[in-house]
Amino acid sequence: MKRKSRPRPRSISIRRPRQPSNGTIRLSAISAARAFILALTLCWFGAAFADVAVPPFKAEVVDQTATLSSGDTAALTQTLRDLQRRKGSQIAVLIVPTTQPETIEQYSIRVADAWKVGRKKIDDGALMVIAKNDRHLRIEVGYGLEGALTDVTTRRIIDEVITPKFKSGDFAGGVTAGINRMIRVIDGEPLPAPEPPHWKNSTSFDPTDLFNPFLIIPVLLVGGLMRSMLGRLVGSAAAGGLVTLVAWFLFGSLLAAVLAGVIASMFVMFGDSITSAQPAGRRGGSGGWAGGGYGGSYSGGGSSSSSSDSGGFSGGGGGSFGGGGASGSW
Repeated sequence: MKRKSRPRPRSISIRRPRQPSNGTIRLSAISAARAFILALTLCWFGAAFADVAVPPFKAEVVDQTATLSSGDTAALTQTLRDLQRRKGSQIAVLIVPTTQPETIEQYSIRVADAWKVGRKKIDDGALMVIAKNDRHLRIEVGYGLEGALTDVTTRRIIDEVITPKFKSGDFAGGVTAGINRMIRVIDGEPLPAPEPPHWKNSTSFDPTDLFNPFLIIPVLLVGGLMRSMLGRLVGSAAAGGLVTLVAWFLFGSLLAAVLAGVIASMFVMFGDSITSAQPAGRRGGSGGWAGGGYGGSYSGGGSSSSSSDSGGFSGGGGGSFGGGGASGSW
């Protein structure tokens, strides 16, 4: 009988990983560099073709090209504020280098929707957008002014008033002349009367306004008289109410007015406790309310009311736009 041969055990060979050659390393580095350059190129193209951002609405005139001088900007701002105070309508001016890749019409309506120039539900706002490097401009008109600043009217203002001055390099003169012509048209439009500034509620105020002489003097001079005539409780309440009205008229802030009234009321109510705690030699001879000593220190405060009356910039009022207006170039 033949013996069956046993199968020989197979030898297991362990293969070592191949080491990349210099050529492979060079190709990988080139591929990585190409991918990096491609990513940078895509980012650059994305930034180059991104829409121009809408700037914050921080003033009536926003010039991102430094085309207007500070004097031109101040004069134009005062003209626009006078219109808003007199008529209620609001006009804003924006100067940008370019609106690309958008057209002037696409960009201006985005700005109008973001800024909300004009009064809410009256929509009596207008916006002048100038793209200096593109040599394009547009006047965007709110719904409430489309009957006065029609497409034909705004086109004539652009072609006959603004662009001739732009062509000669007089940008400040062109903007000013165009705004003045727009104001003349708006003045002839019957619109709801503007709301008195002192009846407008404000959500912010400067706490230092509470130390304005127009508030301190009535408290010191009238507070003691009211308390002596009406009693501690009623007199302090009457003095607080008076200060509240004065503060509301001066600052246009309901929050500041109420706070000033509460402080004045507490001061009048507990004024005798404060004076009685002082040394006897420092109290007035009347023994009650030492208010007479304050009269000579007041020398008039009319300048502070003028700055309050002129008011600061409060942004858009909620106006809406529907694409009315016209565009032009030079």
